[in-house]
Amino acid sequence: MLDHIGFSVTDLGRAKVFYERALAPLGIVMLMELTAGQTGGDAHVGFGEAGKPYFWIGGRAGGALRGCLHVAFAAADRAAVDAFHRAALAAGGRDNGAPGLRPHYHAHYYGAFVIDPDGHNVEAVCHRPE
Repeated sequence: MLDHIGFSVTDLGRAKVFYERALAPLGIVMLMELTAGQTGGDAHVGFGEAGKPYFWIGGRAGGALRGCLHVAFAAADRAAVDAFHRAALAAGGRDNGAPGLRPHYHAHYYGAFVIDPDGHNVEAVCHRPE
């Protein structure tokens, strides 16, 4: 089980705004901002729930991320998946798969996919039958 994940972005301010808006429907909020002085490298922003940041984005001092990353966030229900997709598109994301069932994964897999400003594939998924 993962405790947290982080990756570099090309424009921390732009990415921060995108993720604040896109993750809000999932109950995931910005919890911490660290300066370059605090990290010894680059500024970072941490998102999470209940006071625990588990999703981090940071500047490029540590090196640019090559290729694209896929990250999937758990959604409480299908309505949250739908809301994530709408919010992410409104925040500047590009559609990479509208909300819907993906039965090739399993019968109740309901997900939506967007491409973030850096080209990463971001998903919200609900595994509950509804």
